[in-house]
Amino acid sequence: MSNLNQIAWETLFKRYKILEEVDKNGIFYISADQIKKEREPRLMAKFDHTINLPPIFAKNKLSILPITRGDYAIAHFDAYHPFEDTNPEIHQVSMPSYIQSIDSNNITSETVALNCAVATGIIADFTEDFNILPTVSGRMGSGYFNFNIRDVITKKTLNINVKNSQIEIDAAYEGVNYLSLFEAKRDISDDFLVRQLYYPYRSWQGQVTKPVKPIFLV
Repeated sequence: MSNLNQIAWETLFKRYKILEEVDKNGIFYISADQIKKEREPRLMAKFDHTINLPPIFAKNKLSILPITRGDYAIAHFDAYHPFEDTNPEIHQVSMPSYIQSIDSNNITSETVALNCAVATGIIADFTEDFNILPTVSGRMGSGYFNFNIRDVITKKTLNINVKNSQIEIDAAYEGVNYLSLFEAKRDISDDFLVRQLYYPYRSWQGQVTKPVKPIFLV
């Protein structure tokens, strides 16, 4: 997390008395225009892991969630989930012999990793689906939905309304049985931001009749 983000957030917290407002009301709503007075919102509100949170967020157990294309909510959200320790059986797979443009020993990006997983049959096997084809990806609107999320301090439930917030899907693969939505990362971390899977899941859950599977791929 850059020092510029840290300084900008400390300025915003003082200007809008964010800590006091969260203590009083449970949630503080801030607009992209307000954030932009200090720094570009896209640089200020994207924290994929708890380690990325600015000190003022981490110290006070705060998280930020988008609720529209230009508004955010700050609260003691239980917004991150740790990866569980597992020791699954490892299955060896191989690339099809005719594929020459992917070197499985040199995976350089999330996109290449996803393509490799498709080519080797990993995604079809993991999703337990057939005739897997790539479908939607990239940035899009979330649509309208609401959800409950726990406050890690008070343990109360907070209700959040999302109105066409921007979401991003790294890849989606649809088969006969499921639509599987992927968030892909190159590096292993201790936890992940649940929103990156949950918002796309809620968005597409109402647009297709088959079950939607949100999947995190490293």
